[in-house]
Amino acid sequence: MVRTPRILMCEPEYYGIEYEINPWMNRQVRSDPDESRRQWWRLHDVLRDLGVTIARLDPVPGLPDLVFTANAGLVFHKTFISSRFRHGVRQGETPVFERWASAHGFEVVTLPPRYHFEGAGDALFCGEALFAGYRFRSDARSHQWVGERLGVAVLPLELVDPRFYHLDTCFCPLSEDEAIYYPGAFDDYGRSVLQDRIPNLLEVSAEEAVSFSCNAVVVGKTVILNDGSPKLARALQGWGYEVRPLRLSEFIKAGGSAKCLTLRIDGEEAAAWKHDPAAVGVAR
Repeated sequence: MVRTPRILMCEPEYYGIEYEINPWMNRQVRSDPDESRRQWWRLHDVLRDLGVTIARLDPVPGLPDLVFTANAGLVFHKTFISSRFRHGVRQGETPVFERWASAHGFEVVTLPPRYHFEGAGDALFCGEALFAGYRFRSDARSHQWVGERLGVAVLPLELVDPRFYHLDTCFCPLSEDEAIYYPGAFDDYGRSVLQDRIPNLLEVSAEEAVSFSCNAVVVGKTVILNDGSPKLARALQGWGYEVRPLRLSEFIKAGGSAKCLTLRIDGEEAAAWKHDPAAVGVAR
């Protein structure tokens, strides 16, 4: 039995560029509230039309990045490992996400105070292994703690380009043995880990990586990503995927795109692959 994908999203009612915590953010380059809503709803509707069940988190004044639900935490079965944000301006999101998770039947687990961990932004399953980005937002030791808590193998990957500050900005699993990635975001060791552990890797060019092409949502054989990546789109089609390019320019101003706006709440552990061996690709 294949699980119906379930994704958590939060409307951009209070979204805006109110601080600068990554190279993409500039308070002089404001987001357009109306266009942000249009782009968010387009993503919402495309996911809904693909059969995704969408849960909605209520937006909160003063938390402009709450819209990026991928950073809420990591869902594994019925466990929700809550994020411990590095930047103080985002730390107010944590209790909001924890209340939602607790109210919806998840066991909420928190990391020790000395650790930083930014959820599914930096922790992505590909097959049985949890690939974990560290340096800019999450700590390598936090990933090891998560792996021990969940009983899964963790493969830490050091991120070396501050533009790609979360793993999901430069790496996207497509199935248990397929993924897209931007090599320039990783050090030599990280690239070798990806190449050794994932049989089919699709390389994204530097030109298209800065269009956040790796920050994609995968539902079955459909890949939803920001527009501006025609080479990647053609390559994915050659691999048998349907590509849905969407304009998500307002969210790129804050350093996010399609994946950042979603959190897989039926489990980031590739549940669909385990339930149906013929299925490839789940929402990330």
